Amino acid sequence: MSIAEAHHAAEPGTSAPRRPLVPPSPPRAPDTMTALGRMTAMRKSAIATWGQRAYEEDVIQGSFFGRSSFILNTPDAIRHVLVDNYENYTRTPAGIRVLRPMLGEGLLTAEGRAWKYQRRTLAPAFTPRAVATLVPHMIAAIDETVATLREKGSAPVDLREVMQRMTLEIAGRTMFSLGMDRHGPTLRDFVVDYGERLARPHFLDLLLPLGWPSPQDFSRARFRRRWTRFIAMLMAERRAAGKKEGAPLRDLFDLMEAARDPETGESFSDEQLGDQVATMILAGHETTATALFWALYLLALDPVAQDELADEVQRVSADGALDIDRLKFTRAVIDETMRLYPPAFLIARAAAAPDTIAGLPVRKRDVILIAPWLLHRHEKLWHDPNAFIPSRFMSPSPPPDRFAYLPFGVGARVCIGAHFALVEATLALARLIGTFRVELLDKDPVMPIGVVTTQPDRSPMFTISPR
Repeated sequence: MSIAEAHHAAEPGTSAPRRPLVPPSPPRAPDTMTALGRMTAMRKSAIATWGQRAYEEDVIQGSFFGRSSFILNTPDAIRHVLVDNYENYTRTPAGIRVLRPMLGEGLLTAEGRAWKYQRRTLAPAFTPRAVATLVPHMIAAIDETVATLREKGSAPVDLREVMQRMTLEIAGRTMFSLGMDRHGPTLRDFVVDYGERLARPHFLDLLLPLGWPSPQDFSRARFRRRWTRFIAMLMAERRAAGKKEGAPLRDLFDLMEAARDPETGESFSDEQLGDQVATMILAGHETTATALFWALYLLALDPVAQDELADEVQRVSADGALDIDRLKFTRAVIDETMRLYPPAFLIARAAAAPDTIAGLPVRKRDVILIAPWLLHRHEKLWHDPNAFIPSRFMSPSPPPDRFAYLPFGVGARVCIGAHFALVEATLALARLIGTFRVELLDKDPVMPIGVVTTQPDRSPMFTISPR
């Protein structure tokens, strides 16, 4: 089906209801796919390994290298794993192998007491009040991106790359009060190199115990050494820049360096601080860039929704300033984008001890899979689940079940930067669509693939024109 066939609007001058956009999505796997077939498909995209049953049934039990596996699609079961008994469910060995070289022992990968210490120490840096102090950094980078796009005129533009550069600039400024002109290309090279060579789990990554290095682990260790040297250099440069005596805290690095465990008064060591910096820069810029790309793609496919968003921006802007609390439709577009294309498409956990989930016995080391990609498109949980309908996140529609919509996870380990990311994405999308009309130059469908995040299979070209 072409994009044109996928979206039908009411004819001009008629009152026929507009059919919602159903964006392209990859074909579903045969439910009879073999374990070897799933392993092969997973190397390209985990999304391609799920069949129709996964979008219809509450719990799917299978096997995973001699252990039982469970895909959970019911809010009660998800609440049990991620909230009620979350300490019994840890990251899988394969997840640790993939994430640790980039994030070290930072908040995203830490477990147990180490995680609790980091979480309570970092929490004050991500309150709404703290994030508000970082908004000027965001606005400055967004406005510079808008100015650069104006200079391009009607030339074709790769908006995925533009969003990656913009969110990286925001990450650099909010973290270090430093522009990323000099270091941005090197950081992007690190991210791309790791994603292409080392982030996709191999067979032995899944099979071997965590204490036994796989062949990929040796390459990841070499990457880790280069990466930590680069992060240490960024921290040294930020410290050398200093700040004025008595000046207020001005960026995330200040906030994290000044952070103290409220129970012990302990601060982060340099190594721990480096892992937090890496986690915040990577998790922050890459996931937000991806969400913004998908939002722009959806709005290019749905010009009626795009015009509605632009009208809202015009209506609520005061002297050119954006009032984020009044950008209701813009925020709904972001929410609906993350429903259809959740940045983290899969949450994988391993049981540390026996348990019971949805009446089913779970043994130690069994694998629990909670897939926002499936959950957000599940036919029992959503009306018209594959359609782009931002109004489902606006009054008078009831809010979705808290355990059926997980763009940032849920429970104790909910993403600490969720508010930061939502503010950044809402402001950026409002400014971009309020300034430009965005159209797709490339009419071929763009397919989502699941590799660490929900990425497009390619970067289509867009055209932009001033409103």
